[in-house]
Amino acid sequence: MNRREALKSVAFLMGSAISATTMGVLFESFTLPEQEKNHVSFSATDEEILAEFADIIIPTTASSPGAKAAGLGAFIPMMIKDCYPAKLQEIFASGLKAMQYQCSKDFGKDFLSMSVEERQKLMTSLRDEAIASNRAPSFFLLARDLTLLGYYSSEIGCTQAREYLPVPGRYDGSATYTLGQKAWATN
Repeated sequence: MNRREALKSVAFLMGSAISATTMGVLFESFTLPEQEKNHVSFSATDEEILAEFADIIIPTTASSPGAKAAGLGAFIPMMIKDCYPAKLQEIFASGLKAMQYQCSKDFGKDFLSMSVEERQKLMTSLRDEAIASNRAPSFFLLARDLTLLGYYSSEIGCTQAREYLPVPGRYDGSATYTLGQKAWATN
């Protein structure tokens, strides 16, 4: 299975956890006209910010590494530039800049200098704004969607965050579930 098919499968399994905008991008087509690809660019600092942003959404736990360890800092911009139409690329890039401005305005520092608690407070604010916008595409929704898709289709997400069974066994419709058990990932 190639990466695109894996992403579609993960998105399908996540159902309503992914916004309609991202579902549309994933299921309509991954192929953009060449003139729409790379409509925006991201710096190394932007990738670092996105890695830390994603790590607030999926942090490292005792049982698995977080989004940053899964390489989401590079994955998110790659997906935005290669798969999303120019309009959504611009919404994402301007939203990233707006978030950085909000960090400066509300906390007096840049995102990378903020504490985890300050980042969580910022994320709550961004989430609330996204909800208030009544499902319009936003930086927060796109970044959250790509964090979930990237993480749960990464090697870390498939083999450490979820149970991994390289060769599926027989179907068992009444398999026991232990509270706290990881969800299953199959290839």
